[in-house]
Amino acid sequence: MTKADIVAKISEAKGVEKAEVQTVVEAFMQEVKNALEEGNNVYLRGFGSFIIKHRAEKTGRNISKKTTIKIPAHNIPAFKPSKVFVEAVKAGK
Repeated sequence: MTKADIVAKISEAKGVEKAEVQTVVEAFMQEVKNALEEGNNVYLRGFGSFIIKHRAEKTGRNISKKTTIKIPAHNIPAFKPSKVFVEAVKAGK
C-alpha cells in the first residue's frame, strides 16, 4: 500500500477531498520526522511507537577491497507496533 492508496482510502471512507487528506497525511509524517530528528519518540496508543534506536560503533568489512572499516555509532528510526496491532495482524483482521 502506498501513500496515495492511504489517501484514497481515507478520502473515500470519510468523504473528504483527497487534497485535504493528502495535506493532513503529509503534515503527520513531517511532525513524526521532526520529533525523531529532535530526539523525541512518538507514541500512538493502540497503533505503535516511532522510536530512535542507538547503534554502537562497530567494525565492518569492505569485501571488494579486503579492508576493515569502522562504522561510527549512530541513531536510526524504528517502529514498534503495539500489542493490539500485533495481535490483530496475527489474527488476520
